[in-house]
Amino acid sequence: MRKDTIKLFTGRSNPQLGEQIAKYLDVPLGKLSIKDFADGETWVKFEENIRGRDVFIIQSTHSPARNILELVLIIDAAVRASAKSVTAVIPYFGYARQDRKDTPRVPISARVMVDMFTTAGTDRIVTMDLHSTQIQGFANIPFDHLYSRMVLIDEIKALGLNPEKSVALAPDVGSARMSQAYAKRLGMHFALIDKRRYAPNKAEVMHLIGDLNGKDVLIIDDMIDTAGTLVNAAEAAMQNGANSVTAVATHALLSGPAVERINESPISQLIVTDTINISEEKTLNKMKIVTVSNIFAEAIKRIHEGESVSSLFEF
Repeated sequence: MRKDTIKLFTGRSNPQLGEQIAKYLDVPLGKLSIKDFADGETWVKFEENIRGRDVFIIQSTHSPARNILELVLIIDAAVRASAKSVTAVIPYFGYARQDRKDTPRVPISARVMVDMFTTAGTDRIVTMDLHSTQIQGFANIPFDHLYSRMVLIDEIKALGLNPEKSVALAPDVGSARMSQAYAKRLGMHFALIDKRRYAPNKAEVMHLIGDLNGKDVLIIDDMIDTAGTLVNAAEAAMQNGANSVTAVATHALLSGPAVERINESPISQLIVTDTINISEEKTLNKMKIVTVSNIFAEAIKRIHEGESVSSLFEF
């Protein structure tokens, strides 16, 4: 890889992941100044020449909304500084749950996010485990969708579960495809929970499809927000005769009562990735954080060298 033609920068949402990606590629992180004025406005400046370089900006767009605006401003600054190309590397793509007009008079927020990044001047978007994969269709630029499964599969295998006595449980219909992919790869059984959502972030288990009796259960989802869905699924699993419950998720948002709910739940172990920077107060004793820096680093390397990245997001 030609290190003189690539530049890596990270915003403030998850600098630790940016550092690990840079370390994997053996490329130093570029110098980028980001400041907040007293009134809350954000100011950014590249502190080095990026003219004619392939620029990769690493920034997850979880709460607060400042992370989104910060990414847009960095993209615009890179374009105005004459970068050859600008790639937005977004480990966690915020607003991905708002991907359709499901009720009257609401926005399609995921489309708005894509439009903002595209209008600002990004040439390519790279993200991981979208809540709704059809969001890729909102973009008129290359949109690479990577999968954390590449590293999480190894962590699951290390648990030493007997595939014949284990079940990959989808906590709702939306995560069924992901859970089925894990079940197939690991040779496990598959089960599904029929969930009814009666308010935002509030749902209840209605039906369980599959046999969990005497099985070790693996609950797999793309994200954990308030953990209501996850904990309801774990409790339903134990009530239906499961021996143990292990939870696996890519994006650990852990909003509101999530930490308390998980601590008090029958979940014995929680495996998540570092797409989102998890603060110390949200770190649980039963939690293991797996880095996805190598996946993003390989994608960046292949994009920069004009090689295929299909093996990284093959489903």
